Amino acid sequence: MIDIITLQITAQVKFGEIIKTLFFVDFKLRIVLIDDSFIDVIISQKLPDKFGFHWETRNVKNEIFRYDNFPDVKWKGVETYPYHFHNGSQENVVSSPFPKDIIQAFYAFMNFVKERING
Repeated sequence: MIDIITLQITAQVKFGEIIKTLFFVDFKLRIVLIDDSFIDVIISQKLPDKFGFHWETRNVKNEIFRYDNFPDVKWKGVETYPYHFHNGSQENVVSSPFPKDIIQAFYAFMNFVKERING
């Protein structure tokens, strides 16, 4: 099972150019980006293999993007359930465009963020 420290190191090594700072808030990793938006990285401590990556851009563009696999029954109709993607808002939920493996998913999600920040 992957731990959050592995994702912290991945972020620092592979995406350092878009990161202002990283720190922990309770059990989640917060990554503050160069545009002052932030990503919260969560690995469930209770449910095995459940994770979420939440990019909060409300202070910049008033959008949120979240990829997670928490089994929220609201999104049971999504083809890739429980994997789903909140695309721009909490209610705009679509099939996952990212891999299911947590490391590959984190890398792909961070590339998505990097591309949007760099325009």
